[in-house]
Amino acid sequence: MSRFSRAFRGRGPVPVGTWIKLPAAESVEAAATAGFDFVVVDLEHTLLSYETAAAHIRLASALGLLPFVRVPDHGPSLVQRLLDGGAAGILFPHVDDADTAARTASATRFPPYGTRGSGGTSRAGAYGALPRAEYLRRGNEDVLCLPQLESRRAMAAATDILAVNGVDGVFLGAADLALDLGLPGTDPHVTELVAGAAEAARAAGKPSGVAYGAAPSRLADAAADGHGFVVLGNDTSLLADAARKLCQDARRALAERAGPSAPDPHHDRATP
Repeated sequence: MSRFSRAFRGRGPVPVGTWIKLPAAESVEAAATAGFDFVVVDLEHTLLSYETAAAHIRLASALGLLPFVRVPDHGPSLVQRLLDGGAAGILFPHVDDADTAARTASATRFPPYGTRGSGGTSRAGAYGALPRAEYLRRGNEDVLCLPQLESRRAMAAATDILAVNGVDGVFLGAADLALDLGLPGTDPHVTELVAGAAEAARAAGKPSGVAYGAAPSRLADAAADGHGFVVLGNDTSLLADAARKLCQDARRALAERAGPSAPDPHHDRATP
């Protein structure tokens, strides 16, 4: 059984998660209450601090969510700190070739499989209570490394990236891919490249993941396309969309209750 399959055992055929972009703990609690399988704390496109990320990881774990973190770059020092803080896995942005993928995988594994340093007195080591052998085993056998493929170079190198030992799956970033190509996200060429990378993942026996907005039907679409995990919406947009809809619907209801406005007696009067 793969690391990915073990991590999501018993959570359904296609695990579904959401991005966490706000510092409020309530975002993670709401995601757990809603029934998501995992959350991705986003350090690439937010101003969240490392301390906030650590708090989100702890809370998600306590609530039964798998806590992943998307890091802003490939620096191994941050990866090590997040994994020692209890992150279940790391999403690495802009991985364009197999050499870069190998470096990301190395950052998540202990020697001889990687370069991650030992921090057994951290949360991941139960603050020193976990036997060293078990701490190392969990780091090498349970942590997930998920490179993001989001450029034409990455899509062309998908097979080689997926062949890297220690890469557990790939996240396919259609939005940045479209930017790289200079095309709208709905362009058939973008869809074709994403589908090709997903096929490469299936051939490698590893899952591919995609992200959509708050569109429930896209989970079924992703499953039909063979993806192994899906990220739907994010806390910021879900809150903003709900607030906007509430405000618009309330004003519309008020206008409908008031009926048509009385005509302005001066509206048709000729200007002297």
